Amino acid sequence: MSVRTEFLPYALPLIEEDDIAAVVDSLKSNWITKGPKTIEFEKRFAEYVGAKYAVAVNSCTAALHLSLVAAGLGLGDEVITTPLTFAASANVVIHTGATPVFADIDPATLNIDVAQIEEKITPRTKAIIPVHIAGHPCRMDEIMAIARKHNLFVLEDAAHAVYTRYKGTLIGTIGDATAFSFYATKNLVTGEGGMVTTDDAALADKIRILSSHGMSRNAWNRYTAAGSWYYEILYPGYKDNMTDVQAALGLTQLAKLERMQSLREDIAARYNEAFERMPELEIPVVEDYARPAWHLYIVKLNLEMLKIDRAQFIEELKAENIGTSVHFIPVHLHPYYRETYGYKRGDFPHSEAAFDRIISLPLYPKMSAQDTADVIAAVGRVIGRNRK
Repeated sequence: MSVRTEFLPYALPLIEEDDIAAVVDSLKSNWITKGPKTIEFEKRFAEYVGAKYAVAVNSCTAALHLSLVAAGLGLGDEVITTPLTFAASANVVIHTGATPVFADIDPATLNIDVAQIEEKITPRTKAIIPVHIAGHPCRMDEIMAIARKHNLFVLEDAAHAVYTRYKGTLIGTIGDATAFSFYATKNLVTGEGGMVTTDDAALADKIRILSSHGMSRNAWNRYTAAGSWYYEILYPGYKDNMTDVQAALGLTQLAKLERMQSLREDIAARYNEAFERMPELEIPVVEDYARPAWHLYIVKLNLEMLKIDRAQFIEELKAENIGTSVHFIPVHLHPYYRETYGYKRGDFPHSEAAFDRIISLPLYPKMSAQDTADVIAAVGRVIGRNRK
């Protein structure tokens, strides 16, 4: 099989005619900011995951931040999370005035190591943010048991985990709150966007108010015939709300999520079958309690069996017209975290060892069978040229 003639990006959204029509309909409705489509999207998403409440916002970062603020996190508090995540998981802790504290990962799943969470708890610990990396769920029963023992708030970072199931239960109802992402590369896209789900009415209400400048409830409808010009600022809030244009796209995406997930699972299965025969690779681990969302397909290179490192492997795949990414550069290795908290190489050895050898391969429902075959063939050729 020859090298592809066109570059295959590592991620693309699946936007179809119904998505386009829904956005156009929203634009023609003359209500393009937060309004009836946003409210409907919240309702349907809550029903989908089985949560009592859902609040739509403009990003998963906002969902995480607002949840922490609404839960009362502040100066002097500590929040435990993983270093192997996108920086937003830790940045939002700093935005509240609290301090992020890292627990290393389980090398198999790349999720936070539950055993290390309890070791990191101090009298200042107020919350845990488990991150469901690549859409594989964390060990939530154990995390919730630790949280209840120490009276800690659990905020699930489910940026990768729309559709993920833990012991048969959809992610979105296990922690005290769950934050989802609808960014352009995610399993369900609105361009930019996010959602908080929770069963806590007071928490949902405060998040909703905080997301729109801290204005009194239902202030969004003050420009309608049923609304009023009068509003009150209850908190010094933020401008984090979702728009109806985004929500219109979210509604059509949600309606076909199961179909898109089936396509993801098919690609992952083809990858697994092919890559299991390549000892130079380790395929993603799926624990028996998990049904992952397959947001990412992360392989681990057995570098001791190759003549090249991860960076060179990526460059050779790029020469084969196959796009890749790396998820993630450990947070503690970024300059801000090194300079502010004194972190260095060696502090979280499992996260660092994983980072040095992980690659995210293309996996998304827009991929054709030929695209999938091209990725498999290209990986095989790179390995064949560089096998020790």
